[in-house]
Amino acid sequence: MLSQAGQVVVQLADSVMVGHVGTPELAAASFASNLFYLVMMLGMGITFGLTPLVGQAFGRNQFREVAIYFKNSLWLNFAFTIVLTSASWGVSYLMPYMGQPKEVVALAIPYFRVLSISMLPFLLFFTLKQFAEGLGNTHIAMMVTLTANALNIFLNYFLIFGKGGLPALGLLGAGYATLVARFAMPVMMALLLYSRGNFRKYLLFFPSVRSGTQKMAELLKIGLPIGVQLVLEIIAFNFGGVMMGWLGAVPLAAHQVALGMATMTFMISNGIAMATTVRVSNWMGAHRLREMRMAIEASRHLVLLFMGLSAVVFIVFRNILPVVFTPDKAVIHQASILLVVAAFFQVFDGLQVVSLGCLRGMADVKYPMYMAGISYLLIGIPVSYLFAFVLKFGPAGIWIGFLAGLASAGIFFYVRIRYNIRHIAK
Repeated sequence: MLSQAGQVVVQLADSVMVGHVGTPELAAASFASNLFYLVMMLGMGITFGLTPLVGQAFGRNQFREVAIYFKNSLWLNFAFTIVLTSASWGVSYLMPYMGQPKEVVALAIPYFRVLSISMLPFLLFFTLKQFAEGLGNTHIAMMVTLTANALNIFLNYFLIFGKGGLPALGLLGAGYATLVARFAMPVMMALLLYSRGNFRKYLLFFPSVRSGTQKMAELLKIGLPIGVQLVLEIIAFNFGGVMMGWLGAVPLAAHQVALGMATMTFMISNGIAMATTVRVSNWMGAHRLREMRMAIEASRHLVLLFMGLSAVVFIVFRNILPVVFTPDKAVIHQASILLVVAAFFQVFDGLQVVSLGCLRGMADVKYPMYMAGISYLLIGIPVSYLFAFVLKFGPAGIWIGFLAGLASAGIFFYVRIRYNIRHIAK
């Protein structure tokens, strides 16, 4: 949970610091980041395939099998990272044709290319992170993430604003700070893992285990659908932002304010979901179904408690929370309306992401990917359009579509979990 919250905090800090340089820089950062994270999420999803396989092998005490999956994932993820980095670099040549202002594109392209280079160390870190979490250790990744975030913010100050005798690089300085911090992450992670004997023992198997297409195919069979599912969710929310722009600048600004707060609570739930993946995979590998069911129920109770309390805060303080982001009264009023809808949809958002974590722990990812596509794209987006433009609900109608999509996903995933448990128990 702290690792996930740390990612959101540093993004907010980057936006605040770049925003003090100028509006074009802030717009360029948003434009470049939205494009980059579509590619990045696909790569991250592929690394996620390691956790349930390692977790189940660890639960069966098959330590050599753990080492085999780990070694194969390093080669697989490296190869995919090269492909994704090349594809991301190629996208930079298309950015001038995406209808953005010229001054924004001129700032966004070099920043985007630096982010593209940072993908290699960042996905290496995620490979090490997913390996450690499959073995039940999440605190190492937390320490590395929070340290790297602090380093990123520290470097931002010097490189963006030109402090300490350094040139003021503006948005590009934020890119370089991110690049340095992301190169530090796998180094710190590797050193911490190697310093612990319970991790170092898996490296002893490396000379005697081979990389092969069979294990890589297993990893890809789980990781690729997770990556596609993550991309589909981003596409749905990004398209919601596009529709919000059709309604005007004030609704779009209010959308960004409310979405920023909803993202923070979602990342806490996502942390619970990741912990659920670890526990479910461990208990499933050990064939301890009672403990697996208890882990699933515990995760639901935790997320209902947290998201329920967050919903109350959103409703009670709906007129106060937006003031942190903007002094514009029109934006504050519109954001306060969206926060009421967010109070309801985030409960379903928490339940669906935790259910997704349960399914990933069972290594069940293909059908959830289809369910996510139906929920986010075929239900969520049409409902958003219907309520916003046909029924004239305006900005709130778009968020009602988010609610419909997330609720549908939660129902689909819950039914799938029940089916899996009955099947496993036979």
